[in-house]
Amino acid sequence: MGLRELITDVWSWLDYKPAMADPRRPRRNTWAELTRSWVPDEDLRRLAAYRLLAAYDSNQAGQVAAVTGDDEAGIERRELGDASKLVDTALGYLLGSQQVISVAGAEHTDDEPTAEAAAALAVQDKLRAWAEKEMLPLRLQQAERTAILLGDAVYTLAWDPGKGRVLLRTWDPGLYFPEWPEDGEQDGAEFPLRVHLAWELPEDKRRGLKARLRRVTYELGAIGPASRRGAAKDGSPTREYLYTESGDPVLVTGDARNADTGLITRTYPWAPTRRSPWTCYLTDAEWDLDDLKYADLLYDLPMHKARYRVRSDGEVLDRLDLMTDFIPVIHITNSIPGSGEHWGKPTVATILQALDELSATDTDSSGASATTGSPIIGLAGARLPIDRATGQPLPIKVRAGTVWQLNDNGRMDVLDTSAQLAELRARVDHILDRIAANSRLTAAGLGTLDPTALPSGYALQLALGPLDSLVAAMRLARNHKYVVLLRMVQRLHQAGQAEAWPAGESLPARLMWGPHTPTDRAAVLDEVVKGVGAGVLSVETGVRMLIDAGYPIDDAQTEIERIQARAFEAAARLADATGDSAAVREYLGLSEADSDVPSVPLVPATDS
Repeated sequence: MGLRELITDVWSWLDYKPAMADPRRPRRNTWAELTRSWVPDEDLRRLAAYRLLAAYDSNQAGQVAAVTGDDEAGIERRELGDASKLVDTALGYLLGSQQVISVAGAEHTDDEPTAEAAAALAVQDKLRAWAEKEMLPLRLQQAERTAILLGDAVYTLAWDPGKGRVLLRTWDPGLYFPEWPEDGEQDGAEFPLRVHLAWELPEDKRRGLKARLRRVTYELGAIGPASRRGAAKDGSPTREYLYTESGDPVLVTGDARNADTGLITRTYPWAPTRRSPWTCYLTDAEWDLDDLKYADLLYDLPMHKARYRVRSDGEVLDRLDLMTDFIPVIHITNSIPGSGEHWGKPTVATILQALDELSATDTDSSGASATTGSPIIGLAGARLPIDRATGQPLPIKVRAGTVWQLNDNGRMDVLDTSAQLAELRARVDHILDRIAANSRLTAAGLGTLDPTALPSGYALQLALGPLDSLVAAMRLARNHKYVVLLRMVQRLHQAGQAEAWPAGESLPARLMWGPHTPTDRAAVLDEVVKGVGAGVLSVETGVRMLIDAGYPIDDAQTEIERIQARAFEAAARLADATGDSAAVREYLGLSEADSDVPSVPLVPATDS
């Protein structure tokens, strides 16, 4: 069948799959939910790509090929988990040995830290405590594996009044539908003004519920009047806005309204000197699928047919004012998007055809191993046992210890397929080498390289060069997104008036990745000792190098204080240089000495 249409977009590397040509086309309707009327046409190829990639991860690519007509024998295809292994390997190298939240200025060695350094250290401690409660390493594993497999991942943040902290959740990117302005600049660094999370809820006959569509919408809009819970004509919960008897809007405490323009502005805790006219609204509603027509797309569903959900504190989620000027949704891309694009590219994107070749070769190898282990045998001139009832020769079965009597000219021939099996196994090794090279995970990174093939550690470093560049690019695509995530965490705590969270501008915080390849810890330790001892490296820098090398140091500042508490030679030099014993005691972490001279009782003199 010839090519009918050439499509070039972010998912063109999957165009060799018939299911990607037109997901709505009959016989290629692999997933019925993609053909629902509410799914926008511009998102169909993205959703189909996610499903195909998920099939590779779960060893179901052959089944998809059989369903779509790509390979009728696909259901017999052998899939041995190669795609899943590549994803897990890339995930391990991306995350490294550990992930640490670091706030600029928090790691200091000054005897008298400044107020800025103390504030940075306090925010760092709070962020790390929050990360522990929200199981940030677990969430990272969930989101980043999805990003490596599908190319994209999604986080959401929400303030929970009951727990008194921000909740972090990960989402399937197939539920994520950002809405971009038609006249806006399409760039990967821009953020959408409206975001939807949508999925279908199955019919529940026991509870009498029909099949429904649920949509959660975050939207930036102009600040409106104060609102409260109300009820629609049918008694369903809704939100009503408050106005005075004269028709003026009732304002939320702290808001201000311009009498001339009618514009309402607000001062947020993270920008106390600047008033903003924007806020984020949250809407969470459901629609019965039977009520939706073909023209009702996700972006413009009929709101008069919506049923709004109610939060645990009684707030109706109908344009609920979140009291923030940003959308608390973070979209993670696995790669740096191209110019004008927003979606990432999975690690296995360019090697899917190689994985198909590997699966086909494994299938052929399985068949060849069957004929090699149980070969086809040809007998000539053999005296075969006869079935006395029918007079026909009995079927021949090859078993251990079986003896056949042959005539004088009889012979036995065995079909030897071991050469073909060896060739297939060599082809498997060849395909694996191509996969390792083209994915940039390298044979050394996948653990398939013979250690004796590398004469030196420098040769190993050169062999890992493509892996180093791959990990650097993946981390570069994520660094800014995690800076934004940690900034949002700070601001949501401020908006929720969390205990002991200071007001003011958010401090720059970063997620520091651990080393992705083994490091020579002894060499790093020797380098730190020499550098700090010679005075060309500070203790702070030395401790950070040890942390990056994988030494079990939980907190850099605490470690520095412990080192100084035992640095008696440095304390002696400080005493010689300053002559200030108080400074020496503070350097060693000792309490101030009592300066009072103790009184000595005098024995009264007696006359001799």
